[in-house]
Amino acid sequence: MITVDITMVLHIINMVVLMAVLNILLYKPILGMLEKRQGKMDALRTDVEQFEQNARHRQEEVDKKMREASAKAKKALDGARNEASAAGAEKIAAIRQESDEAKEEQLADVKAQFEAARKELLDNAAGFAQEMAGKILGRSLKA
Repeated sequence: MITVDITMVLHIINMVVLMAVLNILLYKPILGMLEKRQGKMDALRTDVEQFEQNARHRQEEVDKKMREASAKAKKALDGARNEASAAGAEKIAAIRQESDEAKEEQLADVKAQFEAARKELLDNAAGFAQEMAGKILGRSLKA
């Protein structure tokens, strides 16, 4: 059975002293360390969020610059392609012009040769006909 005497009062005093000592020596330092740790964790979390936000902004900037560079490169490529196409068209036109001129010259030369051969044949046709008639008849037709 429980008796109330001086030992009970000593036990109560002992418990109060023990709680005060434990509070001073253990609980407060541990709570202080936990608070510091929580503060560091909050600071680190804030820093991480800031770094992630900066990384997102930088990635957006890089993406924007890449799009701009790609657009510039495409524009330059299209310009170079158009210039090359125009230069090719000019060269083809010049080559066609030269070939047409050469064709006209050759055609004129062939026509001139044709006319010369025709004239020569017409001039020699009468003599050739007389010669053939003479050979066929067996006598000369010259008078």
